[in-house]
Amino acid sequence: MSTKSKSLTPLMRQYHHIKEEHEGAILLFRVGDFYECFADDAELVSKELGITLTKRNNGGDQTPMAGFPHHALDTYLPKLVKKGYRVAVCEQVENPSEAKEAGRKIVNREVTEITTPGVTMSEKLLEHKRNNYAAAVYWDGKTAGAAFADVSTGEFSVSEVPKDRLDDLMQSIAPAELLLSQNLKNNVPEFLLDYNMTFIEEWVYEGEYGYNLLTDHFETHSLKGFGVEDLEVAHVAAGALMHYIQETQKASLGHIKRIQKFESNDFMSLDGSTKRNLELTTTIQEGGSSEGTLISILDDTATAMGGRMLRKWIMRPLKRMKPIRARLNAVESLNVNHDVREKVREELEKVGDLERLISRICVGRANPRDLVKLKDSLAQTPITKSQFNHLDEYLLNDILERMKLLIEVQEKIEEAIVEDPPTSLRDGDIFKDGYNEELDELRNIARNGKDYIADIKNELAEETGIDSLKIGYNKVYGYYIEVTNTHAEKVPEHFIRKQTLVNSERYITPELKEVEERILSSEEQSKGLEYDLFEELRIEIAGFAEDVQQVARAVAELDCLQSFAEVAYHNNYCKPAIADDQKIDITKGRHPVVEKTLPPGDPFIPNDIHTENEDEQILIITGPNMAGKSIILRQTGLIVLLAQIGCFVPAEEAHIGLVDKIFTRVGASDNLAAGESTFLVEMNEAANILNNATRNSLILLDEVGRGTSTFDGLSIAWALAEYLHNQPSVAAKTLFATHYHELNELENMYDHIVNYNVSVKEHDDKVIFLRKLVRGGADHSYGIQVADMAGLPSIVIERAKEILSNLESHSLDLTDSNGTLEDGAKKKKAAVKKAAKEMEKQDQITQPSLFQAQLDPNTEQLIDKLEACDPNRMTPIESLMLVSELKKLVEKRS
Repeated sequence: MSTKSKSLTPLMRQYHHIKEEHEGAILLFRVGDFYECFADDAELVSKELGITLTKRNNGGDQTPMAGFPHHALDTYLPKLVKKGYRVAVCEQVENPSEAKEAGRKIVNREVTEITTPGVTMSEKLLEHKRNNYAAAVYWDGKTAGAAFADVSTGEFSVSEVPKDRLDDLMQSIAPAELLLSQNLKNNVPEFLLDYNMTFIEEWVYEGEYGYNLLTDHFETHSLKGFGVEDLEVAHVAAGALMHYIQETQKASLGHIKRIQKFESNDFMSLDGSTKRNLELTTTIQEGGSSEGTLISILDDTATAMGGRMLRKWIMRPLKRMKPIRARLNAVESLNVNHDVREKVREELEKVGDLERLISRICVGRANPRDLVKLKDSLAQTPITKSQFNHLDEYLLNDILERMKLLIEVQEKIEEAIVEDPPTSLRDGDIFKDGYNEELDELRNIARNGKDYIADIKNELAEETGIDSLKIGYNKVYGYYIEVTNTHAEKVPEHFIRKQTLVNSERYITPELKEVEERILSSEEQSKGLEYDLFEELRIEIAGFAEDVQQVARAVAELDCLQSFAEVAYHNNYCKPAIADDQKIDITKGRHPVVEKTLPPGDPFIPNDIHTENEDEQILIITGPNMAGKSIILRQTGLIVLLAQIGCFVPAEEAHIGLVDKIFTRVGASDNLAAGESTFLVEMNEAANILNNATRNSLILLDEVGRGTSTFDGLSIAWALAEYLHNQPSVAAKTLFATHYHELNELENMYDHIVNYNVSVKEHDDKVIFLRKLVRGGADHSYGIQVADMAGLPSIVIERAKEILSNLESHSLDLTDSNGTLEDGAKKKKAAVKKAAKEMEKQDQITQPSLFQAQLDPNTEQLIDKLEACDPNRMTPIESLMLVSELKKLVEKRS
């Protein structure tokens, strides 16, 4: 032992020993009625919680200390965890009297729970309608394995994906805490940096440790029965996750009954930018909330379980026809049977969170009221089933079968627990009279101690024949039997003389001392017995965990379906036709969120969309700013997504050919922290689309190439559209909104490209947005009018109009407000004229005609450059840049 350790007080030695075992966690150390923190933890807790920082004498040193009363744990613990900290709660596990009897100066203490952002059972940390996942990832070569679990519900899943798709998988899970191997601490991939990370010892990821841990937990010889035996990379991640959960919870995990395979191939692929741009669960603004998102419109669920499942459905649209149609048919049945749906909703509102209730029961965190809530919730099952059991529909019938009544669970709780029990297990009065004989006797003794002694006295008097026998009590001897000397010969042999008086003797018996102890400690004993009885009942109910979880999933599914039906009924949605083809045909489609946020008297203007791979594959959509191009793109993506999660859609009619992926490239943003400009982010997103789209995808492009110069941007946009048209493997249905009116020329060049525009009207130099998508291309962006609407100073607006007029008339008489004449027009005209002469000269030397069949590559580039330019729209600087590029090509050709 070091000198420093010797100087520590016994309490601080114990503290440091436990702290060393839980490095990386804030240690809340129970001392009497307080939780105390010391040293660095104390300074951190004082700062984060705003509590007083004091000092404690520690063998001569003054150690920083901060603490709070033990009853305030539920107030302060969530605050620390929400800030991303891991917190270990260290309790006194024996009474001070027990320690004293054992000759120890301090009581034994143990960490009973470690709460982390991803592993918690605390109601104050959990959102009722959101899963709280902890996830672990591991990769080997190009294959990544992932495991994720919600300890509060018992869900545990694994998946394997190509390493380059791990980002998408993590975004679909959105874990509250991500586990990685310690050896990655200084080499974490960039796409994982935003997660709350915890690093696990490297040995946990080695050998068969993880696999053996899983089979031990599930008590199986292998994982074949779960269908995940072949996911060897995922086994490592799952083992690390299970190790972490066991280390933090320090309790039975009997509610984690199965490990399931998360089949990413069953769900539509949605990358991170698509989820953000379509605003599925959070708005696109920084720190976005759920207000103004798709889930805010769709979530009319009545239970917490339904709310969590709905979020999963939104983030994981289906790709297979049968389950989609099954959901749609069930929604239709509930939609047309309005009265049935209303009654189902009423009953569901009375159902508690079965998933989290049974989880708390399994891990030993339940209180008596949790059991009563479980019983009452299960009692709603037959009532809920009776409301829709006459609806002969496949999925609803399946839900009916899975909603087991679990009468045995209800009866066990009903016969044991009082109707309104206390929340604390230590307060007693949990069980009904008649449930347990010993408990009844203890309660009887505690409530009727004097009467009980009187009964004993009468029994002894009758047994001995001593009518004058008395039972008394004093603090020295406790309860005693007093017999006068007159009846001394009648005293039985088993009476033990304790005190002699002048005219009598006082006796005790083992039975009387036992009764005395029971009377004096009956209340305490009854509370202890109730605690033990509750533990027995809890363990018994925990044995039904899998059945309760099955009922919970069925209830959640029913809740999601009725929510879809309710939303469809009130918002006038239609049932989409789902087909295994490549056509999307939407009649009078609407944006589900925007239509609900418009002010009264400002109706949403619906639009038709038709696209299919062999006809109108690429829709080039032009029109002015603010006309509604972006809304049309987004509403199309949302309608397709809604259809494939099994929900009705905001349209008059819709035919949706199954889509495997939705991609979006919307708006301008940067990633300065990673050194990525707006344009680089834009190109990264475009590259992701071109590299991962298939013929069955839906691509929504809202401005491509706007982050760079006009010619560069137009060239990229043009080439991208051609690529999507000409490459069969990625020839996806595409809506391409753009300000590059030049792209309208593509319709004349390619069979599957068509032009549309969002129409407007001009009146008194003002623009009126009609919000209507019509056939044909636009040739004007009305940018100055929009700038005027935005409130730019009138002098700027008038000057912009003047410059635009000069540009359009090719005069470029750019006399500024000071009267200075710029020579832009001359430069522009000279540049274009010079470029033409250079081309003509070179062509005379090298070839007889520009349309000769065989052209060398440099000549083709010259021609392409000139064909792509529009002198009517070029600025002087762009003209000079073009001349420079052409000059370089000529020199290269020479």
